[in-house]
Order: sequence, then C-alpha cells, then structure tokens
Amino acid sequence: LVVLIDSYFLAYRDELTSLPSRRALKQLSLSLGKKYTLAMMDIDHFKKFNDKYGHDIGDQVLKLVASKLTKVKGGGKVFRYGDEEFTVVFPRKDVQHAAIELEKLRQSIADYKMIIRQPVRKTKESRGKRQQTEEKSVSVTISIGVAARVNRQKFDQALKSSDEALYRAKKSGRNNVSY
Repeated sequence: LVVLIDSYFLAYRDELTSLPSRRALKQLSLSLGKKYTLAMMDIDHFKKFNDKYGHDIGDQVLKLVASKLTKVKGGGKVFRYGDEEFTVVFPRKDVQHAAIELEKLRQSIADYKMIIRQPVRKTKESRGKRQQTEEKSVSVTISIGVAARVNRQKFDQALKSSDEALYRAKKSGRNNVSY
C-alpha cells in the first residue's frame, strides 16, 4: 500500500512545490465538462532572477509562488505545468468569474516582498566569528493568460488559447492578466 501511495505522489505531484503536476492536469482534463476556464501563468524574468541569485533562491521563489497560488478561490485548481509555469483550471466557471480570482492572485504575488539573505564572504579577520548576512528585498511578478473553452474545443486547444493569452500579457508589459 505504501509503495502504491508513493508511486501515485511521484507520478502526480511536483516534488519541489508539492502541487499537482502536468500529468494530474491531463488526468483532470478527462473529467472536465463543457464549461471551464484555464489560466496559464509564468513568473516574469525568472531566468534572469535565477542567474542573478542562484538556483537555491530560484527554488524558493517557485515555492513561494506555488504557496500563493494555492490560495486561489472560486473553485480554481492549481497545477505546476513546468519550469516556472503554472496552470489554474476553473471547472464550470466563465472568464469573468476566473478573472476576479486571478487578479487577486497576481496582486498578492506582486505585493509580497521577499527577503533574500546571502552570506557575506569572510575575510581573514572575521573567520571564527559569527557569519554576517546581507539582506535584500525583491518582488516577483507573474503574467497570466486566460481562456474559456469554446464549443467543440478540446482541452489541448483551450490550453493553447490560454498560452497565447499569456504571451500577449508578456508582450504588453508583464505583471498583468490577458484574455
């Protein structure tokens, strides 16, 4: 039984964020009805952030964003899609309903000040003393693309529509929601 449970979590949960994975999203897509709204999200300038502060801090940002996204209301279900991308599915909801909740998420993430603590390199004189740290406050933002399923549209097509909306959000300055 333990092996089965562990196998399920390995297959359907993202190890870093503990969110359901892309595979779980695909599984959910099989049971969605004819009405739903999808949102694709991407952390703005994440690659530059990772290059500047390192992968450990980048992982902390991913965890932070994931924890903020889990607070989505209105029936939204959050998934880690890949790298710095996330998806929220709103079963049986239209774009207007989802838009309110997604704007709250976007604002919540943009308003959060993350403190980065980096050790100060030790000099010969400071060795053996307590290690000092430098603190820096940074903000992270996300761009969101939203699309509702239209008549006779398959899940993958609706997902592609939300991905195209995400690129429009990025082109129009990032840190916004596009439809």
